[in-house]
Amino acid sequence: MEEYIKINKVWAMPNKWTFTIKPIKELLLKYQAGRDGQWADPFCGENSLANLTNDINPAVRSTQNIDALEFLKNLCDGYFTGILYDPPYSITQARMYGKKEFSSMKYWADCKNEMARAIKPGGLAICFGWNSNGLGKNRGFEMIEILLVAHGGSKNDTICTVEKKIG
Repeated sequence: MEEYIKINKVWAMPNKWTFTIKPIKELLLKYQAGRDGQWADPFCGENSLANLTNDINPAVRSTQNIDALEFLKNLCDGYFTGILYDPPYSITQARMYGKKEFSSMKYWADCKNEMARAIKPGGLAICFGWNSNGLGKNRGFEMIEILLVAHGGSKNDTICTVEKKIG
């Protein structure tokens, strides 16, 4: 018998700093992001709750300022309680960072593979974007919650997925 995932939809004003959007911040706090155990954030921008943060932009205050894939490759196997994944949501947004690799689907798949490697069993991947793919079953994760944050008008919803590493 299949289990169904509860999907919640709320409305909130958009903000380029994802983690300041009230229902998203509440979701992060619900899962103790940054409060319980070790959390990493490879695309931290501003306002991340993670203990270990990274942003390619050297003007962003973070633990490191390197390419996200390099950051993820440097993480220890099975160590992290969770990883927050809030990358650019489209190729157009990604191109603003000036990295040719961001146009490659392989780059994004490699980021997800490295995240899966670094999260310990029972740990969480909390992903944000315009799709609900998350890390997926093929990487050993099960979806436990989806939050759709509608922003109204012509704005795309922010789709938040919470997945648990099984095994």
